[in-house]
Amino acid sequence: MDTQFKYRAFISYSHADEKWAMWLHKALETYRVPKHVVGRETEFGPVPERFAPVFRDRDELATATSLGDTLTRALEQSAFQIVICSPKAAKSKWVNEEILTYKRLGREHRIFALIVDGEPGSSANPATAEQECFPNALIYKMGADGQLTTEKGEPIAADARQDKDSKLDVKLKLLAGMLGVGLDELKQREAHRRQVRMMWLVSASLAGMAITSALAGAAWIARNEAQRERARAEAEAETARQTTRFMVDLFKVSDPSEALGNKITAREILDKGAARIDKELVDQPAIQATLMDTMGTVYTSLGLYGSAIPLIRKALDKRRSNLGDDDPAVGQSLNHLGEALLRTAEYEEAEKRLQEALVLRRALYGDSNPEVAATLTALADVMAAMGEYEKAEPLIREALQIRRELYGEVHADVAASIGDLGANFGDRGDFKQAEVYLRQALVIQRKLHPTVHPDLAEAMNNLGWALLSLDQPVQAEPLYRLALEMKRQMLGDAHPELAIGLSNLAQVLVRRGDYKGAEQAYREALAMNRKLLGDSHPEVARNLSDVSVVLHTKGDLAAAIAMQRESLNMRRALGSEHPDVARSAALLAYWLIEAGSFGEAGQLIDEALAIRRKVMGEESADVAATYTLRANLLLAERRFDEATEVAMEARRILALSLPDDHWRVAMAKNTQGAALTGLRRYKEAESLLVGSLDQLYGSPIPDLPARGRQRLVELYTAWGRPEEAIKYK
Repeated sequence: MDTQFKYRAFISYSHADEKWAMWLHKALETYRVPKHVVGRETEFGPVPERFAPVFRDRDELATATSLGDTLTRALEQSAFQIVICSPKAAKSKWVNEEILTYKRLGREHRIFALIVDGEPGSSANPATAEQECFPNALIYKMGADGQLTTEKGEPIAADARQDKDSKLDVKLKLLAGMLGVGLDELKQREAHRRQVRMMWLVSASLAGMAITSALAGAAWIARNEAQRERARAEAEAETARQTTRFMVDLFKVSDPSEALGNKITAREILDKGAARIDKELVDQPAIQATLMDTMGTVYTSLGLYGSAIPLIRKALDKRRSNLGDDDPAVGQSLNHLGEALLRTAEYEEAEKRLQEALVLRRALYGDSNPEVAATLTALADVMAAMGEYEKAEPLIREALQIRRELYGEVHADVAASIGDLGANFGDRGDFKQAEVYLRQALVIQRKLHPTVHPDLAEAMNNLGWALLSLDQPVQAEPLYRLALEMKRQMLGDAHPELAIGLSNLAQVLVRRGDYKGAEQAYREALAMNRKLLGDSHPEVARNLSDVSVVLHTKGDLAAAIAMQRESLNMRRALGSEHPDVARSAALLAYWLIEAGSFGEAGQLIDEALAIRRKVMGEESADVAATYTLRANLLLAERRFDEATEVAMEARRILALSLPDDHWRVAMAKNTQGAALTGLRRYKEAESLLVGSLDQLYGSPIPDLPARGRQRLVELYTAWGRPEEAIKYK
């Protein structure tokens, strides 16, 4: 089969047919191709050993306006498309769009259909049209212009309706067509498999006769097992009693002067308990490990990671020593340790521990379990922290699917996974799609928590982030302020989540021109994170970068450059391909151009561009923004022809994902206009510079509007129209 494709097939389906899609996905990916046909050359290339991977999108984006980059790329990278056909699918906008997109790739002959409900051809008769199972894009052939014609095709279909093909026949028909081999060859293989299974059954029956004689012994063994189960239950009950007694004792303070302040804080209680655990219950390691794990997770929730991680490590070691590697409690401690390590930016070990937890929990509980979903979510958080956003997405989608199956739609865990999916789209620059998911998450959280709650505050923050990224600060600000107030009520005066809330509010203040207020909020967040997380944490690097932006806006270029250098040096510890490294490199380059340090600026631009190309793709908005930055450097070096070409390339890429009135598009236009001024093409320059000025006011970079006005002054001065220049001074 063609090696140019990432996926063997792409399954298109309506959400109503999800059970069929799940069955088909598993059936195809677990199928082992008969050895005698593996490697055979067919019209689709050599036959592979396995028909995997198969792409199945797990959420039909009912409120989206386009398929999005992820689905479009998946279709481009799929050797075949399988359409699950039903009346619901026939009416689905997205199923139709996916078929159209695939046909426009010139692969109409690579589309296969699976009928699960309805009646093909029913749309020809108005009386039965509602029963049509084929989408329009499947019924009609594609013309050379990329539009559907009126000529009907003949879709290749397997039929899983009642009294039609069995599931086995459906699977084999589809596989035969996509592998390019005869159906009989695959059926003969299945017949052989059935014969082998029958032989094993006969052998098992004979063995069963011998086993009967051992039933008495088995009964004796069962009795012993029951006794062991009773002993295990009694031990667990004792663990619960001892744990409860220990935790209750922590709150007993015989002398109020023991407290460090007027009131006893949670931190004091935890520190008191942590000091006791190592000394007490030494002869009861199961209880000791449970307490260590429990208190470690409480430390984590309070942002006290330095105290949390050693406790959870001890709990994990004790549990492994006493219970073995395959006990559920070991999975719990692995998960807790991975979550705490994520908070301290120890990503490599965090990923390792969470992968261990995931393997163990799948083995213990199966794939559809809340514990599995929790580990998938934590692992996705680690991927996102490392900038591996595309690796995070399938983990989030699997967790969401599990939670929907378990809880329905209105549940805190479902809302959290929907929010995670929105954040993932935002991390990749698709804030329109991010807004869709983040609004869904907030609606669910408001149903669950009408008043103050950490999940509600988080949902407000996330939606505010998307809105601000879409140049809607007025809508973002009240969400940020309310979320920050909730966090102060819940978390007190010092917590990493509170620092995030302060930084979010500062971004809005920058947009409003309140630079003093913004700097104060950013510096408060910086001081808080230095105290809680240490001087080299990624969040501290982010805070430094934020403060440097405000310093630059206030005119202190030297201080801004110095602070951004500090941030970049800290971020390099995240790895040479992390998006935050590219972000700091690009910002520092922007200011070095202003300072006249063109050589270093060029090196940083090359570094940022290489990272963004690899991580985000050649035609992402961030890559285009880096081209705009390079055009500014060429402009400063008076290389006007090159600057014009690079700015035009930036505009071309931005047009693929952003509206024409977006500030990033305006920035590219403005830079091209300045380059045209240098080429004395004044009329063209005027159109771009005037047309982009208003949009620059929506930029998160405060000095862009002033720069846009200055470029108009330079244009009209060079053009010999000083009266026009005065308007923009």
